[in-house]
Amino acid sequence: MAAAATLSRLVRLRLYSISRNNGLLFNRVQRRGIAACIDPSVGLSDEQREFQKVAFDFAANEMAPHMAHWDQNEIFPVETMRKAAQLGFGGTCVHPDVGGSGLSRLDASVVFEALSTGCASTTAYMSIHNMCAWMIDTFGNNEQRGKYCPDLCSMEKFASYCLTEPGSGSDAASLLTSAKLQGDLYVLNGSKAFISGGGDTDVYVVMCRTGGKGPKGISCLVVEKGTPGLSFGKKEKKVGWNSQPTRAVIFEDCKVPVANRLGIEGQGFNIAMKGLNGGRINIASCSVGAAQACIQLTRDHMHVRKQFGEPLSNSQFLQFKLAEMATRLVASRLMVRQAALALQEDRPDAVPLCSMAKLFATDECFTICNQALQMHGGYGYLKDYAVQQFVRDIRVHQILEGNVWLCVMDRSIWQKMRPLQNQKFL
Repeated sequence: MAAAATLSRLVRLRLYSISRNNGLLFNRVQRRGIAACIDPSVGLSDEQREFQKVAFDFAANEMAPHMAHWDQNEIFPVETMRKAAQLGFGGTCVHPDVGGSGLSRLDASVVFEALSTGCASTTAYMSIHNMCAWMIDTFGNNEQRGKYCPDLCSMEKFASYCLTEPGSGSDAASLLTSAKLQGDLYVLNGSKAFISGGGDTDVYVVMCRTGGKGPKGISCLVVEKGTPGLSFGKKEKKVGWNSQPTRAVIFEDCKVPVANRLGIEGQGFNIAMKGLNGGRINIASCSVGAAQACIQLTRDHMHVRKQFGEPLSNSQFLQFKLAEMATRLVASRLMVRQAALALQEDRPDAVPLCSMAKLFATDECFTICNQALQMHGGYGYLKDYAVQQFVRDIRVHQILEGNVWLCVMDRSIWQKMRPLQNQKFL
């Protein structure tokens, strides 16, 4: 079945690629003469290159032309995302038997990186949606998987991840939203903050406290929009990520069936952290895609913009700056893909590598985008130029799904380093 699904997916991707061939961003990259050293297809298999080419194509034709409009008018591009789901991008790592694409973590990273060149904000939401679908597919029973995953993979329904609270951000284990068991129902009370898609999405994967203090008292419930007692705060006004709504999610005596619990009681924190391992890779991949786009835009700008009677591209100083940006980009991409492989293979170093990749790539790629804006001069500060939107959209990647400063403090990193203290190096 998996082999048949892969074949079907490739046929679908090839047909889309042929039908939109004239607009391929992948081909445009080649025409622009971007140095082979930052070619994002290097090291990928033929199948991965197919996914990547189609994702670049979709980003160039369906996302990039509308990116500024979505941002300025705060539009949640539902229909565009459903088109992406038809290509298998709504449930990248979900098993094919419930409508997913069955891709590896590395495959998914490649896809989200490519899509992000068209709109980092929209792609970031898609990565969160994919994380929710993966959590239900991985930790749900067959009934739950069959009920939720097909609609999520087709993006007929959209999902939100509800962990952060007003008083517990990076300290997720201290969350206070309670779920009291009453017969065959849980009664939820509390609120979640900064929820991507909140109010516009259909399915909420909620971490709540069913037991005592600490991580072992947390469980995971799926709450559907329209459930009595579920409401939403005002739509937040944000610096970036404006193509996705952000609201508080509020529970007031919200009754949820016990049948909607993923896994067993007390497993919620473990589910949340496993979801975030993949989420950190995906959000880092979105940063890499934005940085790739900014380098390409800057290189083009340097060829046409003249100062002191010659193109900026003739400036050795700016050439050095562009080379530094390319170095940061390649290093970020390599680190993210290494972490994706480690997570896919369930290696002992997977968790610290995910944190390291998120820390490094989101920091370095923001530096790239910010430098790109600087090299555009005053034009870079105008909303007519895409670099400023990439800067605004990926700034938050250093905060969400594990603040980068907290990633440095990730215990798993220090635990993995501890055995090295007694090891002798030649």
